[in-house]
Amino acid sequence: MTTPASHPRDPLHGITLEKILNVLVHRHGWEEMGRRIPIRCFQFDPSVKSSLTFLRKTPWARQKVEAWFVAELPREEK
Repeated sequence: MTTPASHPRDPLHGITLEKILNVLVHRHGWEEMGRRIPIRCFQFDPSVKSSLTFLRKTPWARQKVEAWFVAELPREEK
């Protein structure tokens, strides 16, 4: 995965929520995502579009998704 230019304090700098979601779905699938973060848009008829809509309106859920993504970044990218 190519990464945008590093920002000294923000590992998510330049990475869109859509990109984060697509990477997690590709790595883990919707079933695992719904198990780890039990929200309806991951568990029932999941789609990137419905998940983006929900995550943009729900800060606590977005924080969980972003934290999961950051926890999986290779050490040099953090």
